[in-house]
Amino acid sequence: MLRSILMTTTAVSLSLIASQAMAQTAAKSGEPSIVSEIVVTATRREERVLDVPYNISAVSGQAIDQAKVQNSAELLRTVPGVSVVDRGYRNQGVSNSIQIRGLNVDSAILGDYAVSAVAPVSSYVNDTPVYANFALKDVDRVEVLRGPQGTLYGSGSLGGTIRYILRSPQLGEFGGKASATASKVDGSGGVGWAGDVTLNMPLGEKAALRLTGSVQDYPGVTDYVNVYKLDASGIPVAPSGVLSPDAVYERHKDADTVNIWYGRAALRLQPTDWLDLTLSYTQQSDEIGGRRQVTRGVDGYGRPYGKYDNGSVQLEPSSRDVALTALEATVDLGFATLTSSTSSYDHHGESVSENTGYYAQNGWLSFYYNFPRPMASAVRTYSDKAFIQELRLVSNTEGPVDYVVGAFYAKQKLGATQASYLRGFKRWWDAAYPAYASAVQSDQDFIYNRHEDFTDKALFGELTYHFTDRLQATGGVRWFDNESKSATFMDVPVYTALSAPTNARFQSSDSKALFKANVSWKFGARGLAYATVSEGYRRGGANAVPTVGRYAEDPLWQQYGPDRVVNYEAGLKGISHGITYNAALFYIDWKDIQINTVTPNWGFFVAQNGGKARSAGLEAQVDGRLAGVHYNLGYTYTDAKLTEDTYPPTGGTRPVALKGARLPGAPEHAVTFAVDHSTTLSNGVVLTGRLNGYYQSSTRNAVTTSTRINVGLPPFQIWNASATAAFDKWSATLFVKNIFNADGVTGRFTESYMGTDPAAGYYGDGAKDLITLPRTVGLTLDYAF
Repeated sequence: MLRSILMTTTAVSLSLIASQAMAQTAAKSGEPSIVSEIVVTATRREERVLDVPYNISAVSGQAIDQAKVQNSAELLRTVPGVSVVDRGYRNQGVSNSIQIRGLNVDSAILGDYAVSAVAPVSSYVNDTPVYANFALKDVDRVEVLRGPQGTLYGSGSLGGTIRYILRSPQLGEFGGKASATASKVDGSGGVGWAGDVTLNMPLGEKAALRLTGSVQDYPGVTDYVNVYKLDASGIPVAPSGVLSPDAVYERHKDADTVNIWYGRAALRLQPTDWLDLTLSYTQQSDEIGGRRQVTRGVDGYGRPYGKYDNGSVQLEPSSRDVALTALEATVDLGFATLTSSTSSYDHHGESVSENTGYYAQNGWLSFYYNFPRPMASAVRTYSDKAFIQELRLVSNTEGPVDYVVGAFYAKQKLGATQASYLRGFKRWWDAAYPAYASAVQSDQDFIYNRHEDFTDKALFGELTYHFTDRLQATGGVRWFDNESKSATFMDVPVYTALSAPTNARFQSSDSKALFKANVSWKFGARGLAYATVSEGYRRGGANAVPTVGRYAEDPLWQQYGPDRVVNYEAGLKGISHGITYNAALFYIDWKDIQINTVTPNWGFFVAQNGGKARSAGLEAQVDGRLAGVHYNLGYTYTDAKLTEDTYPPTGGTRPVALKGARLPGAPEHAVTFAVDHSTTLSNGVVLTGRLNGYYQSSTRNAVTTSTRINVGLPPFQIWNASATAAFDKWSATLFVKNIFNADGVTGRFTESYMGTDPAAGYYGDGAKDLITLPRTVGLTLDYAF
């Protein structure tokens, strides 16, 4: 607590000091702020960050490349007001764990299976709404829009929107870049490497092709130290016979290997001055060996786990493939610019999860007679396919009125499956009870399939009236019509008597209008004050649980409704004496909150509506230069909590979450800090040093009343540094990530949730902490041509 207070006080004090004491020196330098000069398209028209009348941050692709940022989690920790549950590379496309302004109610450990509810923060690649977590390659900039962006960005933008804008082919230019990286992670026995190539080729005067390719190959850091040795059938070896409790364990060092292949091709055509076309195709494939999650405590034999040990009794690989095709067309009509964005994507993956500890802590292994060498495997898949079309008309004319109008259509198909197995149970049963062999059908004890179809149609627009050159007001509206259909299948096939294949279908629809109002006033030479009231919306859907038969649930679980927020925000931004500043106060009301959970009877994956919550806070950032040193300092205060008890849809007297509970994953205090400095030697070599840090106060693992998962997570800070020597076309960068080797825990599977249970024959341990990447030292060589 004391450290939290000290860090907060220091951050606020430094912000004030930087704005006052450094102002004179910064003004003398005459250098513009790096942040202030980035041009963004968050409002659907090109503007500098400081001219956008709400709180937005932008990180340039150049800054991402220079700092050798390795993934989105590292990147977003540099942006004030954003927090991330860092699950590593495994299943990185399954669950969007980005949080803005504290709007989240899902547990930090929710990331092994695909959920129905849309994430509270929407994610875009150029103009395509998709959460794909692509590698950060050939990025022009990343825009972080805080607060609901419902009128322009539609469903899912409750807390904000993240836009990854990729570089376009450049006409008439030939050039490119190649880079190679070698790195070593603390605790790993190997050296990782990565290679990137980007090539821009003109095809005559009116066309250009841009190609990007990347390969990442990293050894793991997590040691799976008590994995069952398996036979040819994938069943734990029984060295003393099937009925004996003996087992053989193996150690798999550095099991969480990472292999990622990324490629993008973009073709740009500009046949006339008024028409610009870009066709692109982006693909990524991941092969991940296991979790970057570590087990604390001891195994079932009382042996302590090491710093990077994982207690799973089986390996937990994951894989995925994602492909995105997009055609973006811009037509200059003179009075306005017409933009068409047509895209489709196909994102699918699979993983194996260790569930034995979950079975043990729930007492389920007794349902299987506590058979020896229990190994509960959950084999899961997910799929997300969509076609999206958006048309926008943005005014270009002079005068007091600006407008943006558009239409949006999306057709999305989601799928999720789980097949659970008690590996070796059928073989043991047949040996133990040969007279009743027919009572058990197989090792498979659970099967679940869910298929969902969503159709989203919307009309949107924003109108801005300029009363004077300094005062303007904007009103926005988005009307949408959503339809959803869901079908599920479930069975518990392990015991013949319990097998009862069950299907269920349900559909729902919803339509509504969202509104936004904004007023802004330019003061001084480069100051802007603004106030905004905006609405955010997240679509509802159908759970499609069975209501009749052996696996019936209450009909009230059949569907979940949309949830909505109203955001009130006021802020100041601008440049004073060479220092860029940005500060905003916000207050958000959230009602009918969506919670991803399971049904009480048979464990269907569902979403439910809860009660109300609110989030209030402050975001502040300063950016400038002092004696040639560029600095950036950010501070965020977030107070996010439930404002009423939350009950299951069936009602009752026992709430699942209590009024006043902190929303999970949202630190009350967060601080970002960065400095960099460049100097040119007499021989022309440019040396640049960089240092950045991130601090967050303690968080909660979940919001529910269950003490098995709702536990506190400690505060942490992460520091990174790099140094670059640039020689004309060549450059070399030495970097260190996580200098002080902080665990940076952002989620926890507790002992009472997934821990060891020797009495039930389970000697492994499924409890684990989600840690950030340990200290990493690396060297990158770049060549530009």
